[in-house]
Amino acid sequence: MSNDDSSSAKPAPKLWGGRFTEATDAFVERFTASVTFDQRMALEDIQGSLAHARMLSEVGVLTTDEYQRIAAGLHDIAGEIAAGDFPWELALEDLHMNIEARLTERIGATGKKLHTGRSRNDQVATDIRLWLRGRIDEIAEELTRLQSGLVELAQREAATIMPGFTHLQSAQPVTFGHHLLAWNEMLQRDYERLQDCRKRLNRSPLGAAALAGTSYPIKRARTAELLGFDAPTENSLDSVSDRDFAIEFCAFSALLLTHLSRAGEELVLWASNQFDFIDLPDRFCTGSSIMPQKKNPDVPELVRGKTGRVNGHLIALLTLMKSQPLAYNKDNQEDKEPLFDSADTVLDCLRAFADMVPSLRAKKENMLAAAARGFATATDLADYLVRKGIAFRDAHEIVGQSVAFAIAQQKDLAELSLAQLQQFSTTIDEDVFDVLTLEGSVAARDHIGGTAPNQVRAACERARTLIAAR
Repeated sequence: MSNDDSSSAKPAPKLWGGRFTEATDAFVERFTASVTFDQRMALEDIQGSLAHARMLSEVGVLTTDEYQRIAAGLHDIAGEIAAGDFPWELALEDLHMNIEARLTERIGATGKKLHTGRSRNDQVATDIRLWLRGRIDEIAEELTRLQSGLVELAQREAATIMPGFTHLQSAQPVTFGHHLLAWNEMLQRDYERLQDCRKRLNRSPLGAAALAGTSYPIKRARTAELLGFDAPTENSLDSVSDRDFAIEFCAFSALLLTHLSRAGEELVLWASNQFDFIDLPDRFCTGSSIMPQKKNPDVPELVRGKTGRVNGHLIALLTLMKSQPLAYNKDNQEDKEPLFDSADTVLDCLRAFADMVPSLRAKKENMLAAAARGFATATDLADYLVRKGIAFRDAHEIVGQSVAFAIAQQKDLAELSLAQLQQFSTTIDEDVFDVLTLEGSVAARDHIGGTAPNQVRAACERARTLIAAR
């Protein structure tokens, strides 16, 4: 490189650089820049700028011609970004400066007027809310799709008997549909939490400026309306500095992934040879490079693993905010990557489950055989004795003795004869076998929230009504 070439390679001037006497250190420029990751909010940034410029023209800060030129330039830039042709520059630090510099390059000095009455502080707070609102709506759609598929599967399996577990030990028989609806209840609460998060998110910080508002005659309610927000935020200091809406979203994400992880763990167990309760479609599994017989449930395993990643993002954002004084601090640049990755991960995991769960196949015979083992109807025998007038604690003792005898005989309770059962209580009569069958046990739980097949079908209908009302 010649001396002339070297001397002409000057760093790009900063749009905020009037007060500075030396160029930013090259390492610091890279260290402090956010454009490599915040550019994914570019279209939201343009959306916010269009609303701001329109409002400025309506209050007379911009002329109609200036507004039209700015709007046309921003639309052109949006096209460049969508086409992947936008010339992002690290030296311009972030997406806001990149877009503003490009606008000025395209339409001249009028582009410099766009920033009148706002700051990057309220600008980025607006961008994040707009971006996250869009992701919340996408997540809500995927969550709805998963719940819809789950409820339809529960309807089909309303009478399929399987063992219910506590401590991963056989406890009482339930239906597979009832078990699936337990997952749906978790997801329903997650959906409600997501919508609550959206309500608190949907306030516009635009116009709060750097921290104290602006002296220009802006109309914050107008920009809020143009951007689809419910109202402007109330306090300028809080507007630019807090990220509790992002933390709340990450808390939702951590809870949702925890629920998906629990479901994923059960899918992994049920797909194993030891349980053999379900068959997962091949397209959601992988094989082994050395063991040709293997069919690995990678999708539920990976969802289970990604839960730790999302939990970590929640802790990262809580820690980021815990010691910040009002108002904006550079620390807040670190809010985006955990938030972005949380939203991406949640969407991916929901899409995987929404595609996979409705297409799994229940192995009904294996489920029924497993429910027949482990004395799953022992509690039904105790309840039977109580209905015959025996105190529950005495009934508990009688059933415990009966189970011990059955274990010695290598039989289930339902396989014992009446005479064998009457060794432990003469109150037991022939009608005991009505409650010792698996079908009788699940049918007896005939109340709202119970596992009786008709209650499962009714619960499916209520779930469908909730989902349809969204």
